[in-house]
Amino acid sequence: MTTQYERYQFGDTEFEVPARYIHLEAKGFGAQGMVCAAYDTLFGRPVAIKKLSRPFQSAVHAKRAYRELRLMKLVDHVNIIGLLDAFTPQRMFGLFQDVYLVMELMEANLCQVIQMELDHDRMSYLLYQMLCGIKHLHSAGIIHRDLKPSNIVVNSECKLKILDFGLARTVGSHFTMTSYVVTRYYRAPEIILGMGYKENVDIWSIGCIFGEMIRGGVLFPGNDHIDQWNKIIEQLGTPDSTFMTRLQPTVRNYIENRPRYNGFPFDRLFPNLLFPDCSDGENRTKADQARDLLSRMLVIDPDQRISVEQALQHSYINVWYDDREVNAPAPGPYDHSVDERELSVEQWRQLIYEEVREFEVRNRAMFGEGSSRSPLVGCQLQTTTS
Repeated sequence: MTTQYERYQFGDTEFEVPARYIHLEAKGFGAQGMVCAAYDTLFGRPVAIKKLSRPFQSAVHAKRAYRELRLMKLVDHVNIIGLLDAFTPQRMFGLFQDVYLVMELMEANLCQVIQMELDHDRMSYLLYQMLCGIKHLHSAGIIHRDLKPSNIVVNSECKLKILDFGLARTVGSHFTMTSYVVTRYYRAPEIILGMGYKENVDIWSIGCIFGEMIRGGVLFPGNDHIDQWNKIIEQLGTPDSTFMTRLQPTVRNYIENRPRYNGFPFDRLFPNLLFPDCSDGENRTKADQARDLLSRMLVIDPDQRISVEQALQHSYINVWYDDREVNAPAPGPYDHSVDERELSVEQWRQLIYEEVREFEVRNRAMFGEGSSRSPLVGCQLQTTTS
């Protein structure tokens, strides 16, 4: 018996999913695809189903989809979203065009959480979890590169998970980022200036997110890459000549001919009034600790910026330190050559099809060919908010 599929229509987007997934409800649509909440009757749990948006429209999109699928299969950490299933309703490779990823369902993304009034415990705990998840990726030589509030999800218990690895790169990759690649507001200076990057490029992004939690708004909302650089140096100051010597001549010439800025001290950028009631002595101490951590994350020169390991030891963060989370086993082996591989759309499509088929083979082995429905089929979807 073959797997039964059911169709659902959400505006212009059709979802065709195995019958084990019921009560689909649209939750959001982004550049990478549409996400629905659903209920998995086989395991009796709520899930999120993401339909990738036109994954085969170009070799760039197909490569991104393959990389995301491979990385999601490898990582296994409490602070990184888990891939529970992958499927396609097309039964033959010749017809293959739709890719669906099934993940844990979380209740909100960080964009929504940032708008809430967060106390120090919640802010530091969210930061701690981001750092743990990123450290797990770095342990496999994987840099996320696209950390932003919309790529981080949280549940009602303040548990956080990082998602969307389509732009992740391995350490030592020779890839040059373009304006397409990373959301501009969270982009590190070394990327804006074409200097290359290392693991602590993710620390800059976390610093931007941390600052946004405190201010309630984006720190460096640039209109383009030049405006982005100006927004950064207006607040943090123009870097010194040591930094300038590491720039390409044309970039250095441009930067040196811009107006120089002294920047502002962090107690001016993030005054006490932005923090929870600083009339309380403990809160005042924590505000000082938060500013100190920010001042070490938001450093223009990556050679002077704090590392993930150092951030996890910082006094604002280390109250949550748990060795099982900080030093969880590294992800399984990842084929780093994927980052340098240039294949045609059809070749990427073949690789993605094989990855998806592996899930189907695994499901058949675990549950049998005809187990698309279970005795739990009458269960109701748990109420969630997006």
